[in-house]
Amino acid sequence: MGALHDGHFSLIRRAKEIAGHVAVSIFVNPAQFAPLEDLARYPRPIEDDLAALRREGVAMVYLPASEIVYPPGFSTYVEPPAVAAPLEGVLRPGHFRGVCTVVLKLFQTIPAHVAVFGQKDYQQARVIVAMVRDLDVDIEIDVAPTVREPGGLAMSSRNRYLDANQRDVALCLARALTVCNVYFSSGTDDVNILEAAMRYELGVDRPDGVDTVDYAVVVDGQTLLPVTRATAGCVALIAARVGTTRLIDNHILR
Repeated sequence: MGALHDGHFSLIRRAKEIAGHVAVSIFVNPAQFAPLEDLARYPRPIEDDLAALRREGVAMVYLPASEIVYPPGFSTYVEPPAVAAPLEGVLRPGHFRGVCTVVLKLFQTIPAHVAVFGQKDYQQARVIVAMVRDLDVDIEIDVAPTVREPGGLAMSSRNRYLDANQRDVALCLARALTVCNVYFSSGTDDVNILEAAMRYELGVDRPDGVDTVDYAVVVDGQTLLPVTRATAGCVALIAARVGTTRLIDNHILR
């Protein structure tokens, strides 16, 4: 969706390792924003983005206007797969309907052999993998690791909303995930204990903690459904707000 950063560039570089030519789409998709979300203020530094993509040597940029993607009378949407139902599916109804619809349209507009997505949006990646499988889309989905800022904050276009103090607070998301994995790798597999450890680290009741926590859970890494005992391959996921900025992060338990 633009406002490109090193996380996006890592996906481009990964794509260049896989294929001879790389296309990048930039489209702030209105269909995946709820009425009270940040569509209007979502950052759109398009000239900076295009200059950066030239430096990265991409072959093509697809930059459609909204009325091209959703022309007058548009009314066909993609029903998302089951993995879209929990977590973000509960908190952001209709979000993955918009994601699946626009991604399938992009795949139809720019047929490719491989599409690269980031692990930072873990549930989104699982949703796209399932959609491609279920609808027989002949595109391989490659999920690349999360890129982090110094201190561990997962790179996101929304990080630019954070002031210096909020950036310090936001580091607790990565710390919470690290603590969870340390507990797990030390032999703790009780999900209640792992989730409590993350919530403590997020510090929602402390002045130096996040403002709210939407979820801090350990779930099955494929279905994203609850488990009682964690195993390798389960995923810890966090969604929390620092000020008015909603941040997400995750870590696959090893």
